[in-house]
Amino acid sequence: MSEGIFWLASYPKSGNTWTRAFIANLRHEEPNEEVDINTLHTGAIASCRGWIDEVLGFDSADLSHDEIDLLRPAIYRWHAREANDGGYHKVHDAYTYLPNGEALIPAEATAGALYIMRNPLDVAISFAHHSNCSIDQSIENMGTPDFTFCGNTRRMTNQLRQKLLSWSAHVESWADASEINRLVVRYEDMRNDSLATFTRMCSFLGLPDDEYSVQIALDNCAFDKLQQQEKEKGFSEKAPHHESFFRKGKVGDWQETLTPEQIDRIVNDHHTVMKRFGYLDGSGNPVTALPLDRVS
Repeated sequence: MSEGIFWLASYPKSGNTWTRAFIANLRHEEPNEEVDINTLHTGAIASCRGWIDEVLGFDSADLSHDEIDLLRPAIYRWHAREANDGGYHKVHDAYTYLPNGEALIPAEATAGALYIMRNPLDVAISFAHHSNCSIDQSIENMGTPDFTFCGNTRRMTNQLRQKLLSWSAHVESWADASEINRLVVRYEDMRNDSLATFTRMCSFLGLPDDEYSVQIALDNCAFDKLQQQEKEKGFSEKAPHHESFFRKGKVGDWQETLTPEQIDRIVNDHHTVMKRFGYLDGSGNPVTALPLDRVS
């Protein structure tokens, strides 16, 4: 019996897959060998239809989005109860509540939630590439209060509907979910202060957190190595219309890519949350990320 599921929660294109690659390398039996990016077996994504169908024992395609959502908390509780290892499961859903008042991600099935956050100015660019849309459309999606992923009712996908909400609401839904054990980290700190940040993540997730183990895993999942693997082998999680999944991973790409109007729109949409987590300076101007000791 596991002690519950660890959720790797994030808005899309915020560093979740890199985190899974790190965990897979950290847990690998051969620490000096890179894990194949197509075998990142840390746990199924929470919205994986195959996982849900396997537990249900029938085809979820026969149900509506709302009906499936009502069943998801019971599925996660079952997994947490029956599995020997609750696993480290990726989730893009916002932390929301169902019409019956139950949380989609039940606290009693949760060992903890690692929330990975990235500057929305950079997310807008990566999310546009991921969604095969313009940056302006990506910005609009991120500011839409009821935005959903895979919510089409005319065709079935291998992912269940995921209520992302707006970028700001997504962040706050997890950061303020007081009923679960949680740790919030910023992508920018993962990139710029990797050893300290990933060590903190490991301690929270109950993983080896000694400097040697963390550094070896970081070396094995360096972004250029992930890109090279994708170039040589492809990546099973890349959508068919994408040129690549591991595109840049750059901190501050917005400074070279976004127009002043696009920057202003994102700041206007997400000012409160950007300020809270250090993406605006004291004058309200956008920055890549203030040092943690300057974030109130």
